[in-house]
Amino acid sequence: MSSSAPVPVRPGAPDDANALAPHVWPEGAHRDAAGRLVVGGLDAAALAARFGTPLYVVDERVARARAVRVRSAFESAAASIGTTATVYYAGKAFLSGAIVRWMSAEGLSIDVATGGELAVALAAGADPARIGFHGNNKSVREIDRAVDAGVGTIILDSEIEVGRVAEAAARARRVQRVRLRVNSGVHASTHDFLATAHEDQKFGVPLADAVRVVRDIRSRPSLDFVGLHCHIGSQIFDAAGFAESAERLLAVHAELAASAPVPELNLGGGFGIAYTEADDPRPIEVIADGIATAVADACRRQGVPVPRLAFEPGRSIIGPAGITLYTVGTVKAVPTDDGWRHYVSVDGGMSDNIRTALYGAQYTVRLASRVSEAPPALVRVVGKHCESGDIVVDHGWLPHDVAPGDLLAVAATGAYCWSLASNYNHVPRPPVVAVSDGVACVIVRGETEEDLLARDASLDDHDDDARGATA
Repeated sequence: MSSSAPVPVRPGAPDDANALAPHVWPEGAHRDAAGRLVVGGLDAAALAARFGTPLYVVDERVARARAVRVRSAFESAAASIGTTATVYYAGKAFLSGAIVRWMSAEGLSIDVATGGELAVALAAGADPARIGFHGNNKSVREIDRAVDAGVGTIILDSEIEVGRVAEAAARARRVQRVRLRVNSGVHASTHDFLATAHEDQKFGVPLADAVRVVRDIRSRPSLDFVGLHCHIGSQIFDAAGFAESAERLLAVHAELAASAPVPELNLGGGFGIAYTEADDPRPIEVIADGIATAVADACRRQGVPVPRLAFEPGRSIIGPAGITLYTVGTVKAVPTDDGWRHYVSVDGGMSDNIRTALYGAQYTVRLASRVSEAPPALVRVVGKHCESGDIVVDHGWLPHDVAPGDLLAVAATGAYCWSLASNYNHVPRPPVVAVSDGVACVIVRGETEEDLLARDASLDDHDDDARGATA
């Protein structure tokens, strides 16, 4: 069974290469009288002048509003079938102290997947009881820290973790709430690296093994089994895959509930967003209602009460709230089979957005510092790294007169760009600036070359003779 998540579509030439599709750009983004892009009440050119480029920009108001909308959609859908829903913000999409505080203030719990993410959430003041801890290879140290901190739920990803978490909880003299991650066999129709519920992959245990593993969990006095968890993939546009996954999960849920209560069911996240005008995800309210209806129907057929529901959106909240600004360095026209493509080189690249190289992701790019009456030109926005695959926007359209010094904006980069950033070719990672109502604030400081050099321990000793002696 596949959901209807689409293969990324390459959009054709737009009628206006200056236009901002409202479902792609942050809500409220527009051009001012001079043609400059305005986000969060601030024009992009002013932001670039103040903070430099590349620059991640996140509209705080948009991020918070989307968090409220998603939470409300699932809570309302759950209430319609007589239950409740908990919404966890999936920190892997983008996590910082500010993001943790925004999400917590808007009523979301926090989902983390590593000890580092847990450290950020705790340092930012997240309620440990409202944290879910994922990960396919949690170290004993990470598990101990989570248990000691009072993390609300640990998601067991393998049979080995049953014993590890049980022992950690016993040492801490706690009873630790746990979920078991299972693979439902439902495959999201997306890139193979984004589909996470098929059997041949690193996450979770086969659904056929769930009853046996839960029996082991329930035999441990230090563990409290609260339900199953499944994540079917990412960038999913409707409820079909979730409905099929819920059907399969609830058959096992009913079998487990016959011997002891199973109060919860976590259906994961993966809700898609529009990266280009061609993308058309269903509204989150429609998806939530579709999932809730499917859960209620499956529970009725299985003869079990509707459990509490949980979801883990990340991209659908923070992705559309973010853009990235770049400065054009060079432009060159290259012949193709059906015309010409302009290679537009910018001052960032795969070190600040590797999704294009990693997943073949498509993005939308626009001039940010001006508008132009020139006709649209097919462009490929590329970075400064020594890789032919260093592509930010594989297939885009900009006015034909795009030139060195122009400021570009790439939409929908709030998720999985900063969090996947690297120092490839010793390029410092850019800062993240939050904007809201005309005010800008750095929420993640950018790196400098001095920062990179400071981490190189071999440069600590500036005695040339000493360095040569160890060469």
